[in-house]
Amino acid sequence: MARSVSVWFALSAFLCSVMVISAEQSSETKDFVLTLDHSNFTDTVSKHKFIVVEFYAPWCGHCKNLAPEYEKAASILSKHDPPVILAKVDANEEANKYLANEYEVRGYPTLKILRNGGKNVQEYKGPREADGIVEYLKKQSGPASAELKSAEDASNLIDGKKIVVVGVFPKFSGEEFESYMALAEKLRSDYEFGHTLDAKHLPRGESSVTGPVVRLFKPFDELFVDFKDFNVEALEKFVAESSMPLVTHFNKDPSNHQFVIKFYNSPNAKAMLFANLSVEGIDSLTSKYREVAEQFKGQGIGFLLGDLEASQAAIQYFGVQESQVPLIIIQNNDRKKYLKPNLQANDIAPFVKDYKEGKVPPYLKSEPIPEENKEPVKVVVADTLEDMVFKSGKNGCHCK
Repeated sequence: MARSVSVWFALSAFLCSVMVISAEQSSETKDFVLTLDHSNFTDTVSKHKFIVVEFYAPWCGHCKNLAPEYEKAASILSKHDPPVILAKVDANEEANKYLANEYEVRGYPTLKILRNGGKNVQEYKGPREADGIVEYLKKQSGPASAELKSAEDASNLIDGKKIVVVGVFPKFSGEEFESYMALAEKLRSDYEFGHTLDAKHLPRGESSVTGPVVRLFKPFDELFVDFKDFNVEALEKFVAESSMPLVTHFNKDPSNHQFVIKFYNSPNAKAMLFANLSVEGIDSLTSKYREVAEQFKGQGIGFLLGDLEASQAAIQYFGVQESQVPLIIIQNNDRKKYLKPNLQANDIAPFVKDYKEGKVPPYLKSEPIPEENKEPVKVVVADTLEDMVFKSGKNGCHCK
């Protein structure tokens, strides 16, 4: 009898251990990322105030790289209070393609943040590794603007490396405060926002102001700027313009990449000076370029300074040669380009002025003009197209 009981207890202990191991394995293999498709997408999204959706294609290499990081982040965020839901949609599947069109998916993987049951859609603009995804989405799922109750709170938010927008208010109510919070909600995926009752907590700027005032902190130029118009459109324009450097630097410093992207996405015409920034005497050229940028500030043209070593792809794209640097290229919204090669410091202001006045002819990439061109069939290159074809009086079609 005693032996029978011992065997029973041993068997029970074994079964319990098997169940524990089985439960652990089940937990380890559980998919925390929800799989959505045309049949359950709308219903699932409508039930969540905050959900992140990845649109992917099974053949996409970047999607395959993201998958384990995304799953790990989903596992961690499932324990957040409240849980943050991550989902995915195979946008390559025929039945799901209308979802990709609806959410303007242009490439894979594309991540979207859907709020309020899908009524508000924002681009995911955070990291692509698990820890970064977690930290970014914790902020995105929380309040759009964080209250700054101390100098420590402010210093944790305003680290001198990114754009931060802070509203100073005498009270957290009223029309100005509501406008500010609407701005924060609209732009939260692009910038970090805070609000405070005491400007003394802030690291820079007049500390005696009681508001309402919006103070934008940035890691370049004048480091901060204040604004007092609380119309939401005016606030949005202020943030967009103030968060761009007077001169955007295109080099190998990764902290500048965000501003290079903003520069190229801007609706303004784009002036780009490419030069070897390591040569002696370059400071006179770059300082004059900055003066010109200040002179034309607010006139619909942005300025970028590109280091030759980091700008090889741009040099090839515009079809110019390294022998032509320092050179300035202006590209307008019609994609027309205007070029001034072998630039001197004193050439910059007159060139930009002439461009603004429509006195600079567009630049066309051209083969060299042939030294000999006496054969019956003429060789026409971009630089001779105007004279040899359009002004020749012989541009009728004689193909037949």
